[in-house]
Amino acid sequence: MKKANTDEKLKPEDLHELAEERLADAEALYDAKRYEGAFYICGYAVEVALKKKICTTLGWSEYPTSGKLYVSFKTHDLEFLLHLSGVEKNFVLSAEWSIVMKWGVEIRYSSEKIKSEDVKLMIEAARSLVRKL
Repeated sequence: MKKANTDEKLKPEDLHELAEERLADAEALYDAKRYEGAFYICGYAVEVALKKKICTTLGWSEYPTSGKLYVSFKTHDLEFLLHLSGVEKNFVLSAEWSIVMKWGVEIRYSSEKIKSEDVKLMIEAARSLVRKL
């Protein structure tokens, strides 16, 4: 995958590839017993997959990464992105979504340790949601 710059727009297929790459990163971190990093990266995988779904729902050929339009979509809030994606009713009550909702961008500042079992569940939930999106 090519590196994005601030003027570039990403195509839905680029976003899908990026989500898959982040899941692979999470699995590698998990295997290295870097559980907090693995958990954190899973949230980004779901975020990117939701942005891909927004593109397909809105009929966009690219997700904006700069400009006036992007300001409205520059968020890490998974609930907000799910709402924009148009598939909220399909996910809100799912077990996978309940697990993924434990993620928040602010956890990057947490020193709290996460159990390997919880990370494994997060990886499985994130992978399931990325596939569905």
